[in-house]
Amino acid sequence: MRQTLGRLTVETHGNGLVEITEQVAEWLAAQKIASGLLTLFCRHTSASLLIQENADPDVRKDLEDFFARLVPEGRGLYVHDAEGPDDMPAHIRAALTQTQLSIPVENGRMLLGTWQGIYLFEHRSAGSRREIVLSLMGE
Repeated sequence: MRQTLGRLTVETHGNGLVEITEQVAEWLAAQKIASGLLTLFCRHTSASLLIQENADPDVRKDLEDFFARLVPEGRGLYVHDAEGPDDMPAHIRAALTQTQLSIPVENGRMLLGTWQGIYLFEHRSAGSRREIVLSLMGE
């Protein structure tokens, strides 16, 4: 059994889903581990991770719009607003989603479904540099 760690930096451009499937797959291929478990961890409190459909961009748009309606931004809506009107909504959206994902690996590839992709979900209005930790255990 082997274990390896890596980091992936993702540049975002404000609220929205950024697909990172290809970058994760490239990192995984370089590890030379045929089967095991890949864990991704988002090191931020205002961004999250999702596995979601990556075939139709309307899915991304609908998810982004839904979260904007579910947790609106605006001054006076939240006590915590020292970092701007988008900060507390970003924390709430991250709390409603996930900061880590576990994906089985077989034959050196993630066992994602046909239409599944991995996304970083940026919850802040301004762009950010986000770090994802990748941990792979297997043989």
